Formats: sequence, C-alpha cells, structure tokens
Amino acid sequence: MAAINQYPMPPATADLATTWAFLEEGVDHIMTKLQTGVSYSKYMSLYTVAYNYCTSSKMPSSASAEMSVAGRSGANLMGSDLYNNLIRYFVQHLRQLKDHSDTLQNEPLLKYYAGEWDRYTTGANYINRLFTYLNRHWVKRERDEGRKGVYPVYTLALVQWRSNFFLHIQGKQSKLAGAILRLIELQRNGETIDQGLVKKVVDSFVSLGIDETDLNKASLENYKEHFEVPFLDATEAYYKHESEKFLAENTVSDYLRKAEERLKEEEDRVERYLHTTTRKLLINKCEHVLVRAHSDLMWESFQSLLDYDKDEDLQRMYSLLSRIPEGLEPLRKKFEEHVKKAGLAAVAKLVGTDSSAVDALDPKAYVDALLEVHTKSSETVNRSFKGEAGFVASLDKACREFVNRNAATGTSSSRSPELLAKHADALLRKNNKVAEEGDLEGALNRVMVIFKYLEEKDVFQSFYSTKLSKRLIHGVSASDEAEASMISKLKEACGFEYTNKLQRMFTDMSLSKDLTDSFKERMEQNHTDMDINFSVMVLGTNFWPLNPPKDGFIVPTDIQLTYDRFQKYYQTKHSGRKLTWLWNYSKNELRTNYLNQKYILMTSAYQMAVLLQYNNNDTLSLDELATATNVSKELLTQVLQPLVKSRILISEETDQYDLNPNFKSKKIRVNLNQPIKAEVKAESSDVLKTVDEDRKYVIQATIVRIMKARKTMKNQPLIQEVISQISQRFTPKIPDIKKAIDTLLEKEYIERVESTRDTFAYVA
Repeated sequence: MAAINQYPMPPATADLATTWAFLEEGVDHIMTKLQTGVSYSKYMSLYTVAYNYCTSSKMPSSASAEMSVAGRSGANLMGSDLYNNLIRYFVQHLRQLKDHSDTLQNEPLLKYYAGEWDRYTTGANYINRLFTYLNRHWVKRERDEGRKGVYPVYTLALVQWRSNFFLHIQGKQSKLAGAILRLIELQRNGETIDQGLVKKVVDSFVSLGIDETDLNKASLENYKEHFEVPFLDATEAYYKHESEKFLAENTVSDYLRKAEERLKEEEDRVERYLHTTTRKLLINKCEHVLVRAHSDLMWESFQSLLDYDKDEDLQRMYSLLSRIPEGLEPLRKKFEEHVKKAGLAAVAKLVGTDSSAVDALDPKAYVDALLEVHTKSSETVNRSFKGEAGFVASLDKACREFVNRNAATGTSSSRSPELLAKHADALLRKNNKVAEEGDLEGALNRVMVIFKYLEEKDVFQSFYSTKLSKRLIHGVSASDEAEASMISKLKEACGFEYTNKLQRMFTDMSLSKDLTDSFKERMEQNHTDMDINFSVMVLGTNFWPLNPPKDGFIVPTDIQLTYDRFQKYYQTKHSGRKLTWLWNYSKNELRTNYLNQKYILMTSAYQMAVLLQYNNNDTLSLDELATATNVSKELLTQVLQPLVKSRILISEETDQYDLNPNFKSKKIRVNLNQPIKAEVKAESSDVLKTVDEDRKYVIQATIVRIMKARKTMKNQPLIQEVISQISQRFTPKIPDIKKAIDTLLEKEYIERVESTRDTFAYVA
C-alpha cells in the first residue's frame, strides 16, 4: 500500500487550516490516486481527524462566533467548516474534468465521461465513510431543521458533479445525451456498439436524480429531462422516416415483419441499457409511429391476407394491431363479413342454379358445407388471432347468419333445423358408414357445432324427436350409447326441459319390452293357441310425436284374438287408461304357404290386412278391399303399389288385384314396407304445426313465470324480457307475444293495473 506522509496527523485541538490540510491531502489521494492504495492506518487517521474536529467545542473565529448567537454550539460550527471545504474541493476537482471534456465529442466523450464517473463515484463512496460522523450528526441536524441544501457527503459529491460537470457538458447542445443517441442510431442501423458504455452513462443520468424532500427516494427527473425526452423524440423521428420509406418500397406483408422486428428490438434495448420506466413510453411511442400511423393501410390489406390464407401475416397483423385500442375492431368486422360470404357461397355452390335442387338437398352435403367453412374459420381464429374473444364473437355472428339464412333456406327459418335433424338421423341409424368407422362421437360433436348457431332450436327438437321416434319404433338405431350421447349433448346445450321428452321415449321403450314379456308369459300360462309372435310398444301421448291414423281400420280376424287379449290384459294392469292403436306405424311379418318356396313378407299393418284377404280369395277389387279393411281408397292405392310392383299381386285390369301364384324373389325376406309419399310430405308440415302450437304455450308459460317473479311490469320491458328468456330456443315474434298477453288477460293469469294502459299485474 502507498503511504501519504506529506502532513503529520494533527492533534485533536488543531485549528481548521491544519486539520483541512491533512484531510484534503487524503481526500485528494482517494479521489485521484485510489488505484495506488491507502493503508488502513492512514484511512483510520483521516477518519479520526475528521471525527475529532467535528466533536471539538472551541469557537475558532469571530465570524463563527457571530453565528453562535443563534444558539448553536461550536461542534455544529466545526461541521459547517468541514462541509464547506469539501464543497470547494469538489468544485476545484471537477474544473479540471470540464476543461478536458471540452476537447471531446461523441464516443470518446462518452468513454472519458464513463471512466471519470467510475473513478469519482468510487472515491466519493470512500470519502462518505470517512465523514460518517459528519453525516450522522451535523448533516442530519441541518436537514432536520429544514436546510434542504445540505446533503450527506456522497450525495453532495453527486450534486457537485451534476452542477459543475454534467450540466456543463449537457449545456452545449445536449452534447452528452446527443452522443448516446448517435450510438443508438448506429445500432438501429445495424452497427455494433459498446452497449456497456451506453448503460454506464445512462445509469449516471439516473443516479444524478436527487429527491430534495427525501434523499432515500430515487428521483428520475434528471434522467427524464436530459435523456428520456430527447431519446423518445429521436425514436419517433427515426421510425417515422424509416416506416414511410420502407412502405414506399415494399409490400405490407414485408412491413409487418419489419415492424414486428423493430418492436422486439426496442423491448430488448430497454433490457440492455435503459431504465425500466422507459419501457412503457418507448413502446407506446413505437406503437404510435409503426402501427397506428399505418393502421389504415393494414386494415385495407387485411382482406387480401384472408383471401389467400396468409396465416403468418395475419398473425403478425393481429399482434401489431392488438397493441392499439382501436386496432382490432375493423379487422373483426371484415372477418365477420368474410366468414359470412364464405358460408353463403358454399351453400350457393351446393344448391346451384336449379331451384328444384333445394327440396332434394342432401342433408349430409349441406351440413358438411357449413362445417367446412366453420372449421376453416375457427382454425384461423385460434391460429392467427389467438382465440381472441372479439374474433370468436365475429365468427359466431357470421355463422349464425349463414346457417339460418342462405340459398338453401330461402325465407324459411325451419329449413336448417330440419336438414340438421335429418343428418343427425342418418348418423344414428344402423348401417351408417360413420358409425362403422368408429367416428360417430366425432360426427355428433360436429352436429352440435352447427346446432349452436340455430336460431330455431325448437324446430330442430321437433324434427329430431320425430326421427328418433321412427328409429326406436323400427329398431334401426345404431346403438343406445350413441342415442344417449346425443341426448346428453342436447341437454348440456339447452337444459333438462329440452330433452325431457326424448328421455321419456327411451323409458317407454324399456317399459314396453317388460310389458310384452309379461303378456307373453301370461298367455303361455293361460292359452295354448298363441301361434303369433307378438310384441307391443305402449307410448305416452305427451312424449311421442306420433299422430293416430286418419283412416279407419278393421282388425283382421287372424290377429283379432291376440288384439282382444292384450286390450283386456292392459286394462287389468292400468285401469282408466285408453289405448289408441297406431296402425299406421305398425309392422308385420307374413309367411307364404301357397308357393313352393316359402317367403317372409315384411309389411305394414295395412299391407297385412290386404294380403290376409287373399287367404279366402284369389282376386279382389279395390272396392272389396276397401270394404274389408275400412281403409280409404286413396291410401289403399298407395298401400297396393309396392305389392303390385313386387309382383305379389297382379293388376291387369283397372282396380282389380289378383294373387300371383308364380311369385318369385331372390331374397327369402321381402321388404314391402316402403314409406308412403303422402306421409313423408305430411311429416314436415305436421312438425311445423306442432312447433307453432308449442310456441304459444312456451310464450304464455314464460310470461306467467316472469310476472310471478316481478308481480307488476310494463308492457315493453315484459316483451323484452320474454324475448331474452326464449331466444335460446327460438326467436319469438312480437305479435305472438302480444297475443299471448291477451290470452293470459282473458284467462285471468294477469290483469291490467288500474288507471294505467301498459302495466300488468300478476294475479295470484
């Protein structure tokens, strides 16, 4: 360690001049030659001399004596003398730095400044500890008494650096900050710079900020005034010029990449050498110049990116425009319109120009076309727009539009629900390819995707329940598990009430099986003449969408006995219940005994009634068959068509039907039970009539439920509340709601409040 021996250690009673001469020599060595070292004994000598002088109580000078009149002791005045000498030392020391800095600029200036800053602050730290006693007592007391211009020694060193050196350099056209900004610009232009140097100088800007009211709190005023403000202005000017020039020479896609890179660079810049508080202001400034200033151009090019499926560019555009509050809304609107057009175009392509193709539209092709548009658009939302809620809402809105109103639906609001229900029916039937391939669950999930967008969900429910009833009656369901899965999905989407009837159908089927088994068991016990294999389904009128036959029907004598016995058996088990036989849904199997080859004919109840007449006749006229079966001639003609077409009966004369003794078929089991066209057409109209009827009761029930909860309500809010509650199932029409209100007024469920025209009260 190098020693400092010019002045011997003064005694405790030494005067200011002797004391300061010793201290100044040590202070200067620490500030300028610290690298040569300071011995521990010398350091302690300096500390002791400073301590002794501060604790001395003598009154050194007349000038000081005048000050003592204010009531201060000599010890306080000693502290003042030392403090003032330190100030004079720092001012003189910094004058030399100023002179040298005037000859430098740009990077050399920064290197000189950073080197001197390191040396100066390190020395000031040591000196601060030398004058610990001064800081703890004299400085603290002065500040406690409100003298804000007095600082601990280290802070005093910073204050002097700022006033006598930092501001001197900055005063000349912000020479120091300008040098930093030029380096940053070089880096933005792709050159390599000394980032450590920039960080050191920028950190000094922060360190020089002093909060006069609380020295323990950091103040960023100096940093903001001398660096941050000019830095942000320079950033704005740089990127304004660059972005305009780049867009003039490149595509928007190229610009998106460039802007994304620049924003990342600026984020990194904060991490490397700027104060963290600058991040928000810097990024906001960059977003304004790079994104907001060119947002119109981005919005205009968005459609082109969608049309050509430019996923990466869409991701970048979303990422950039999401940075500004107004950035995404124009994209959401354009995306919604794009999806809507794609959906309408897909259906229009499917339908073609032939208007008759609408009626013959394949439900699977229709649903697949809708799903294709939804799937593609949904992938775009998730991949390019990160599943953002606004884009999800735009997708849903567009899908709701093209699913319910397109070239296939025309003006009908029931067409989409009907086609979707038919598609679901095809999926859930036996011998369906999807079921065989094992992806039935996935196919049902896709049905639910479109179901979500249906406005008339009650229409779907009615068609679905009608199709389900046929599957259950004819035993053609792919599996009970698949049926249960679909009902579970509908229940999850619309609630228990929506699927209650569907679930009751399965209950009835299970009960009917048990009923058939117990009936057979009873018959086997009591009768030995039961040669007919018989099963029955007893279905609740309120749950099954089945219409009783409009035509009369004479039960053939061959099954009369079994028919009577079951009627009687059922009444003994359930007295008071009325059975209505649905012959139009019944089916039979007849065995031929009049041919060399025995065949099994699968027939409807009406076809069975016709064929059984030929047990006693070889030829019968239409009139005779109508009389024998009590079936109308119009229906009977349709019933006979499959029998004639299959050559079981021969009709060589008008309205005359002969049994064909030479009937032949490649199949042993011959299916004659084909759907009657009139019934197929009637099905759709019957479903829609049922829907209209059900809606009346749903609206009435909803009004009563609302009024029971609210007690009184004005007309308009009541209508709005009804629409709000029902719109998940269907979109109610205001005239229908008004009719329902009038009906409930007549039935006295609600009443008008006296002296008001549009307020209703609930009648308990």
